[in-house]
Amino acid sequence: MARMTRRAFTSAAFLLAHPALAQGPAIQVSSPWTRAAGAGATGVGYMTLRNTGAAADRIVAARSPAARVVELHTHIRDGDVMRMRPVAAIELPAGAETRLQPGGLHLMLIGLAAPLRQGERVPVTLVFERAGEVQVELSVEAAGARGPATHRH
Repeated sequence: MARMTRRAFTSAAFLLAHPALAQGPAIQVSSPWTRAAGAGATGVGYMTLRNTGAAADRIVAARSPAARVVELHTHIRDGDVMRMRPVAAIELPAGAETRLQPGGLHLMLIGLAAPLRQGERVPVTLVFERAGEVQVELSVEAAGARGPATHRH
């Protein structure tokens, strides 16, 4: 019994010293997708992010072996024209959902190393200020897709 108590105490002390581990992952990613695009072109990345943690977080960077560089972007209205602009970070309020979607926040995959072909998957690493790095695979949809295919799991 004393042996079990020491183990339990050691585990509890470890979790108290590392509160993020006690809470589990704070960021949930769902429906990550992109559109088919040619080599050397620019691709996009969309997904829904849910911050289940008690503190706000934000994406501060992203990278992918499929692109020369990955930038965080948004769309802004400039008169009657919508324009894309890079942003320094994408905010994820505590307990809220943030959507990266066409016409809004998104990832730009600039300088694609190879074509993105429908049915393939593209690895992306999201870098969060608090949650650290999260690996995501974007499902490649048709070139004109407006969202992820609903028949995929």
